[in-house]
Amino acid sequence: QVQLVESGGGLVQAGGSLRLSCAASGPTFRGYAMGWFRQAPGKEREFVASITGSGGSTRYGDSVKGRFAISRDNAKNTVYLQMNSLKPEDTAVYYCAVRQTPYYSDSARNFGSWGQGTQVTVSS
Repeated sequence: QVQLVESGGGLVQAGGSLRLSCAASGPTFRGYAMGWFRQAPGKEREFVASITGSGGSTRYGDSVKGRFAISRDNAKNTVYLQMNSLKPEDTAVYYCAVRQTPYYSDSARNFGSWGQGTQVTVSS
């Protein structure tokens, strides 16, 4: 089973940037699609971004399009989420997840393994 460890969260002012990282174990990382989701207190888990196993295609949630970018480095078994122009409503725990097929998805039910999450707080 793939294990995931997120890092890079923290406190940032509105308009600032953060880059999250998610390190994955396992030799078949390049064959798996990856995703980022987030959950704010009292809200349901929300799709943020997903990327195919090759990194050639990506998908974003409507609320982050044009501000966030997902990427991956298969040589390092790591997926990234670059977050720019952050807003207070981006405050949440961010989770990375792996889908054991190469094809991205925007549904949490399609992802089998999850990291422990990293807190992102955006102050106004």
